[in-house]
Amino acid sequence: MSQRRVGILGLGAYVPEKIMTNHDLEKIVDTSDEWIQTRTGIKERRIAEAGTPTSELAAKAALEALESAKLKPTDLDLIILATVSPDMVFPSTACIVQNKIGAQCAAFDISAACSGFPYGLTIAEGLIRSGVYKHILVIGAEVISVYINWKDRSTCVLFGDGAGAAVLGEAKDGHGILSTYWGSDGSQAKLLQIPAGGSAIPTSNESISQGLHYVQMEGSEIFKSAVRIMSDSVLEVIKRANMKLEDVDCLIPHQANLRILNAVSERIGIDPNKVYINLDRYGNMSAASTAVALYEAAKEGKIKKGSNVVLVAFGSGLTWAACAIRW
Repeated sequence: MSQRRVGILGLGAYVPEKIMTNHDLEKIVDTSDEWIQTRTGIKERRIAEAGTPTSELAAKAALEALESAKLKPTDLDLIILATVSPDMVFPSTACIVQNKIGAQCAAFDISAACSGFPYGLTIAEGLIRSGVYKHILVIGAEVISVYINWKDRSTCVLFGDGAGAAVLGEAKDGHGILSTYWGSDGSQAKLLQIPAGGSAIPTSNESISQGLHYVQMEGSEIFKSAVRIMSDSVLEVIKRANMKLEDVDCLIPHQANLRILNAVSERIGIDPNKVYINLDRYGNMSAASTAVALYEAAKEGKIKKGSNVVLVAFGSGLTWAACAIRW
């Protein structure tokens, strides 16, 4: 089969209208705006209205991405939706989105937590480059707020809801995805998890009463692993792209915690001005974080034609993924 360069043809994003500020959190949990900002860099996050499914956010981001790419839903060959907050256990949320936007293609979900969007880009890039498909829609979408214990100040201050989407297809003139890198370490799975709701701990009155359906995190261990692995992933993906660190025009990391992002920047030695950050407005949107950040960086002109962009993410699993892209 012929090999081809694969690029992003269009981007879209959607975040709920409801804003929850740190001052709002002060009213429901023992915390403060100063405490949250000092430890995380987050000022506010978006929270979906009760009863809003992930598919609704995903579909809105998807339609904007298709419009940006000047394609119709029926032009799609595949939809890959990255999420840890699906509408239901099955069918896949990607199938529900397919129906909502009027597409007529294959569709499936992937679960790689915060690494989900670059995981999806990596899968899509391989399928298009090998000639299997022509146009693939990759979405990162979450309504993670439904899995948050709003009495646990160590986790409830971190997360927000949102969706971002990208349409991938053949790229011209040397632009597109230059390299990808991904990995996982299942031995560290318990550092960040929602223990119940699956086959290991089925839903029961006991699992609910014990709060096992909420996000649980060992923050200090996650911090150390995130800094090391995201740093290594950036260096590996630019090496695979035959680039040097100074060639990178914009680094878009998973928006988890400002201290993590600053530590990664310092560890690899990149100019902090090249690192795109929007977590102060959205918090950690899991699989949607890098997707929405990429969308906003492009909208704001931080990424221009010919820019070398690196996406990097780290999440539960543990999982990690990076993509080097020439815009």
